[in-house]
Amino acid sequence: MRRSPIDPALAALAAATLSCAAPATAQLAGDVFIHDPSTVVESDGKWYTFGTRGGGLVSSDGWTWSSGPIRPGGGVAPDVIRIGDRYYVAYAVGGGGLNGGHASEVKVMWTRSLDPNSPDFEYHEVGTVASSNGVENNDAIDPAFLFVDGRLWLTYGTYFGSIRIVELDPATGQRVPGNQPVDIAIDMEATALLYRDGWYYLFGTHGTCCDGPNSTYNIRVGRSRSVLGPYVDNMGVPLLRGGGKLVAAAKGRMIGAGHFGHIDLGGGLEKFSLHYEADMDRSGRSVLAIEPLLWRDGWPVAGSNIKAGTYQIQSERSGNALQLRTDFVRIPFDARRSFMAGPNDPITAIPDQTLAENGPAWPEGAVRVDLSAYMVRPNQHWLVTPEPQAGGYFGAPYYSIRIAGTERALAVRADGREVEAVPRFTGDERQLWRIDQLTDGTYRITPKGARDDTALAAIGTSSVSLVRFDPDSDAGRWRFHTP
Repeated sequence: MRRSPIDPALAALAAATLSCAAPATAQLAGDVFIHDPSTVVESDGKWYTFGTRGGGLVSSDGWTWSSGPIRPGGGVAPDVIRIGDRYYVAYAVGGGGLNGGHASEVKVMWTRSLDPNSPDFEYHEVGTVASSNGVENNDAIDPAFLFVDGRLWLTYGTYFGSIRIVELDPATGQRVPGNQPVDIAIDMEATALLYRDGWYYLFGTHGTCCDGPNSTYNIRVGRSRSVLGPYVDNMGVPLLRGGGKLVAAAKGRMIGAGHFGHIDLGGGLEKFSLHYEADMDRSGRSVLAIEPLLWRDGWPVAGSNIKAGTYQIQSERSGNALQLRTDFVRIPFDARRSFMAGPNDPITAIPDQTLAENGPAWPEGAVRVDLSAYMVRPNQHWLVTPEPQAGGYFGAPYYSIRIAGTERALAVRADGREVEAVPRFTGDERQLWRIDQLTDGTYRITPKGARDDTALAAIGTSSVSLVRFDPDSDAGRWRFHTP
């Protein structure tokens, strides 16, 4: 065995990042400027969202966005839902305390495609499905759809009065004849509904908006067994009394989280779209974000992408650590310092094993990786780094995963089914990885070039391979711990 080269600069970077395990906020690429975004939806192989005043964004991968097609009708705070071969779009005209005060109308239209280049692209007006007269205890803006068990619901409202819900006909988008609005919450706006495991969840945005870095927007939630309520939060406070459990708020340099939109990507992977009132790194402008959605004790909570740093990558299946497969190198140790030590013997720290001590056992070429009990060894410490030039997928960047202090990079072998650590990171697609947080807080590690749900998985207690991800198994779930 010959010692592999160790890059001193990388070694210093690894040491500096050993404590950097805090989660990162979502940072999408491209033109992400939007206010009041609708739920992100897919149409003809692309992802779309629409915002206030008719503007929209489009993306082919959910990471890099550009200005999208203009939605007709103008107005504010739209929402979009697909039912069968139709995309229904709801938006509000008037209200919001501006110009006409709180007199407003919620209008609906539909199209069979959101892509202007599609032959199915053509908007058809449905008409007004809800309204407020400016005097009643409601402001009919910020509509949001929910389709469940064959029934279509629409919530709307803002801080001026109550949040209301009405039922629409999913075949036409029109208001069900005779259906009367029901008050379900107060002290919020930009609502959204979600159904899961027999519960209806009502999300709403609390706080102040439209003041850039001074905005206090935050997303809260309550739940009910009935779509008509009563909705209460985790402490039993009714949403009709201003309750709401926190889901997402400002973090890092992203200020004012609002306008929740649920996105179920399948396989235990759920995310949500939102906007931040101010991205402090983008002139304090309002921007689109996409973040992981977790579930804890029946309640939703925002997750986070992995931040650049050095980690122990632990298998949820076996509890063992992902490592470069090399000969075991012992740490010099005198047993008399442990269980044979006297009560008055001096106590000293045992230093971590260094790369210089562990590295000579490493082969020079590509090396297989496996799982073993975590022993605080250099071959078990992985530097995880977002690679901005590589792009990303649906709210998560592509990462490199390298042995800390070296250029040895986790890569897919040529056969496409096994993994190894290659001598040097080159940015090749086989060396890039998606790391998506799942609903239970663990992570799925997926090769960039995977054409299906192929993911890194533990095969038994000590072997790893690339297999189709099974959401009902712990084999493909991983945790990232700071060494």
